[in-house]
Order: sequence, then structure tokens, then C-alpha cells
Amino acid sequence: MQSLNDELRGQRVTGSAGGGMVEIEVNGLVEVLRCRIDPQLLSDGDTELIEDLVVGAVNQAVAQAKQLHAEAIKSVTGGISLPGLDQAMGKFFGAAEEPQSDRQDTPQEDP
Repeated sequence: MQSLNDELRGQRVTGSAGGGMVEIEVNGLVEVLRCRIDPQLLSDGDTELIEDLVVGAVNQAVAQAKQLHAEAIKSVTGGISLPGLDQAMGKFFGAAEEPQSDRQDTPQEDP
């Protein structure tokens, strides 16, 4: 299992939002490695927009990292379903499903 963790730690995925104005890089263990925010976005000073874009980029990166992890487990098990493995991995990563959020790449206006 340690070699699998080492492999996942070395893999990188990037989530982005706002047409690439915010990028979050994580590894296969869902450790955040880098956050880049376009300077123009910062100079505009729209805190709520920046927050929404960061959340969207993080969620996208986390989803990609979960996919890397699922593929790595599948390669280790040869595609064989092991009872309880999904539940154990769910504890490692949280819920198996995509995070439910009303946030998008662009913020929604309050009704």
C-alpha cells in the first residue's frame, strides 16, 4: 500500500475555474500543492467571486484526484471488486460522490 501512496503522491492534477483565472494543483492523495489566482482577478477585488472560483477549482481538482485513486486501486486489484474496499476508500477520501454544491465556475446571484 505504501508504494501505491508514493505513486499517488507523485501524480498531479489541476482543477480550474473562471476560464483558468483560478487553478488548484493537487496530488493523487488530494494534498493541495499550489493555488494560482490571476492577478487581474485579485486587482478587481471581488472577494465573493474569488471565493467561489477557488471552491470550484478545488472541487474539480479533488474529483480528478479521486479518479486517479480509483484507477490506481483498479490496477492493483486487477479490476477485481474487493468487498469493503469502496467503503474504506470513502473514509480516506470522504463521500464517493461528487460534492453537491450550488456553486459553479461563476457565482450565482442571490434570488
